[in-house]
Amino acid sequence: MRSNRHVALLRGINVGGNNVIKMADLRACFEAMKLTDVQTYIQSGNVVFSSRAATKAKLEKRIEAALSASFGYAGRVVLVSAEELERVVAQAPAGFGKAPDRYRYDVVFVKQPKAPADVMQQLSTKPGVDEAGAGDHAVYFRRLISKAAQSHLTRLVQQPIYQHVTIRNWNTTTKLLALATA
Repeated sequence: MRSNRHVALLRGINVGGNNVIKMADLRACFEAMKLTDVQTYIQSGNVVFSSRAATKAKLEKRIEAALSASFGYAGRVVLVSAEELERVVAQAPAGFGKAPDRYRYDVVFVKQPKAPADVMQQLSTKPGVDEAGAGDHAVYFRRLISKAAQSHLTRLVQQPIYQHVTIRNWNTTTKLLALATA
């Protein structure tokens, strides 16, 4: 795995017709920042790229500024290194992602300086429907498909911590890891 690989998880684009950004334009924006090996994955704002930037915090701020300038919205990004994403997948609870016919699996990525423990303090679960647990870089959320309408995951949107997270399903998370480590 190359240590300069990252995944930018964009918040709030292409949702409900808001902040619509074509993936070709998003790739071009990242390439204009002199980032290399740029790939996008699905329309929800996932960008895998390489960078020689000194710190993750500086790179994250640079990307947010470029998104804001290029697309006219307040760009917010959760930046995850390939190594961090590898740990996110490795730290998933036993069996996480293994019964997709029964459960929906989501990974709640947390924007620094917040931490998964901060999310867990504001995240409620519905007994018999939801289960949640924290890793080093993310929160893992599983809910029964048959009772998904009763899940408390949607309540996270109403919490202050929601501005510091972005959610990806398990399939997207593992696909992004494959792209970042290829």
